[in-house]
Amino acid sequence: MLRLMTQPADLETRVASLETQVSDLRDRVRRTEQDAAAARVLAGGVDRDVTEIRAEIREFREHNIRLLNAMRADLVDLRGEMTDLRGDMNETAGSLRGEMNDLRLHVDDGFIEMRGRLDAAAAGQQQIVDMLNMLISQSEDE
Repeated sequence: MLRLMTQPADLETRVASLETQVSDLRDRVRRTEQDAAAARVLAGGVDRDVTEIRAEIREFREHNIRLLNAMRADLVDLRGEMTDLRGDMNETAGSLRGEMNDLRLHVDDGFIEMRGRLDAAAAGQQQIVDMLNMLISQSEDE
């Protein structure tokens, strides 16, 4: 130990080397602190961005849910209206069928009645022809 203490030049070199290393370490710590501060700033920005993106995704999802619910309600309403319309159409078609059958029967009855009248008129005209023929034959005989 005495020997180490008796060599001051070596001690000065070692102390100077240690001071240089301490200075380098101080610079590295300072740069590391600056890098850490920059990383915290970046992380804060990323955290805000992630929070904003989550909020936008949440809003988008809620908007889509509202849109799908509105579409579902519209489809339910449309289905109900179509069911009502189908019922009305079936009811109207049944009513029209009944009216058409009634009209057909009425027309058929009218044709039968007209046929009867025409047949009666033809029979009456035949009687007139027969009477005229009889008169003609009587007047020729005289």
